[in-house]
Amino acid sequence: MNTQQLIIDLFDINAVKFGQFKLKSGILSPIYIDLRITISYPHILESVSEAMWDKIKDLKFDLVAGVPYTALPFATVLSLKHTTPMVMRRKEVKDYGTKKAIEGAYHEGQTCLIVEDLVTSGSSVFETIEPLEHEGLKITDIVVLLDREQGARATIENKGYHLHSVITMTELLDTLKKEEKITDEQYDEVQEFIKENQT
Repeated sequence: MNTQQLIIDLFDINAVKFGQFKLKSGILSPIYIDLRITISYPHILESVSEAMWDKIKDLKFDLVAGVPYTALPFATVLSLKHTTPMVMRRKEVKDYGTKKAIEGAYHEGQTCLIVEDLVTSGSSVFETIEPLEHEGLKITDIVVLLDREQGARATIENKGYHLHSVITMTELLDTLKKEEKITDEQYDEVQEFIKENQT
């Protein structure tokens, strides 16, 4: 999988934006990665999922679970293309019907691969891991498209899980700079931001 081409494709569909953006944490960032847009570009959605598959194809797992909501399409494509059953963590557990936190067919002791779009601190990954482990599923590996290199890898690995990332923020910036998609100023500003905002 040509990750450089994937980075350019993501930039061209405006999944990578430069400016001033307020992150979930409240911090202002000079870069924003919005991978939700990939659902409107089937070939890019497929490329992202296949790049993820390349990273984890030698691992052993019984199920895949995408972190809601952005990673659900990636997990769905992986599930369909590689005939691996999928389960889904509900973001909001209903107080009627089955009241399930996890949707899908699974049983205790199965290994589940976590699929996430990107990681910054790693907190959203744990929001999905915890209810899955509570149901008796085994989690060992997490695959992400982008590691923002702001501390998530250390946090995840310190808790005993393995993080597999397709792209790092450094690779993304280096490719966009080399292809003259961004200015030296934009490159330096984001590098500085990443350095200053390690968790």
